[in-house]
Amino acid sequence: MKVRIVNHSPYPAPSYATPLSAGMDIRAHIPEPIVLKPLERVLVPSGLFFALPEGYECQLRPRSGLALRHGITVLNTPGTIDADYRGEIKALLVNLSSEPFTIEPGERIAQLVVARHEQVEWEPVDALDQTQRGAGGYGSTGVK
Repeated sequence: MKVRIVNHSPYPAPSYATPLSAGMDIRAHIPEPIVLKPLERVLVPSGLFFALPEGYECQLRPRSGLALRHGITVLNTPGTIDADYRGEIKALLVNLSSEPFTIEPGERIAQLVVARHEQVEWEPVDALDQTQRGAGGYGSTGVK
């Protein structure tokens, strides 16, 4: 699938790291480092703008290494980028660790996953069909 992209950053466009990768890393397009204090959040620009085809969305997700090593994650995970959005892609990062973290210019800060989606048309009914689970919620299927 081809997606039109405008890249205002000096960094390469996102790409897949391996042949079977689902996500593509995006980089911080910032003029100087940003220190993210514990429990602080910041909106980090990427310099990227793109136009997804109809029927697709892009999900902005955390990078597992940043989450594991530094407690840095995308706050509204997954952040949804709709096909009709034309603004700059930005990552809302939060520091869930007890230590400050410095985001460097060009650092890989999040990943993008492009996915097909459907839109629903609600059909009002008076009752739903019964299932074995029924209305069982959190923990209702057991722990084993």
